[in-house]
Amino acid sequence: MLNKTSFPLVSAIIPTYNRSGYLEKAVRSVLAQDYPYLELVIVDDGSTDDTEEILTRFGSRIRYFYQSHQGVSAARNMGFQVASGDLLAFLDSDDLWKPSKTSIQVNYFRENPNTLICQTEEVWFRKGIRVNPRHKHRMEDGWIFQKCLKSCVVSLSSTMFKRGLIEEVGYFDPAFPVCEDYDYWLRIAYRYPIHLIPRKLIIKHGGRKDQLSLQFKGQDKYRILSIIKLMRSGCLNQEQYQQALEELREKCRIYGNGCLKRGKIREGEYYLGLPGSFNTGIS
Repeated sequence: MLNKTSFPLVSAIIPTYNRSGYLEKAVRSVLAQDYPYLELVIVDDGSTDDTEEILTRFGSRIRYFYQSHQGVSAARNMGFQVASGDLLAFLDSDDLWKPSKTSIQVNYFRENPNTLICQTEEVWFRKGIRVNPRHKHRMEDGWIFQKCLKSCVVSLSSTMFKRGLIEEVGYFDPAFPVCEDYDYWLRIAYRYPIHLIPRKLIIKHGGRKDQLSLQFKGQDKYRILSIIKLMRSGCLNQEQYQQALEELREKCRIYGNGCLKRGKIREGEYYLGLPGSFNTGIS
């Protein structure tokens, strides 16, 4: 039940690229929210299909922006720039929100005023079949920096955050063609707790051929880059630095050995030796 003592504007942001077959359902899931103070921003990252034609059906109920194809990070960043809300939330164009998702998260912020970001649990479908998330993807509540180092345990489509957090952390890094969300959650998680509402308010679809996670092999290379970037920033405390270094060693071991098995000797040796270039502690 929505607590009606205050109504912050929520900006829902959907970045999309050539996904007209899924996009309409995603849009309708946002427009069906039971929270009344919500704007829907759609950033079209240079689609060449009938995306724009489909979106004209929604008229003034959406705000539509088009940009040349620059990648999902650039599309999300444009969403940040044009959104008007005090609270912001993303939805991938092939996922769906349940009708009470927005109102439940708004109430969570009202009841926990010091919270800057929260996420919800989700229902997973892979190739149309409902599946259970693997243990490594299990969501947790609070200070989850170490968990985020291992894998991406924050679901973008389930998050909602205060505008001030974006102003502090900044935008998505467009240098990452994949694992940009992994990089972003690390930049948040070392600073603040990421809270979990233990309700399944997202329907998440996976296993589709056009998903970035299936188009890029060797994704640990980008996770390694993210960890290195964070370690070199000087922003981690001693414990966080040690956790990052430990995970860097593990990811470099796996990726480096994988390179050696594929005959990429120089690359493999580089990554196997990379952790040795970092101090074991903060001087």
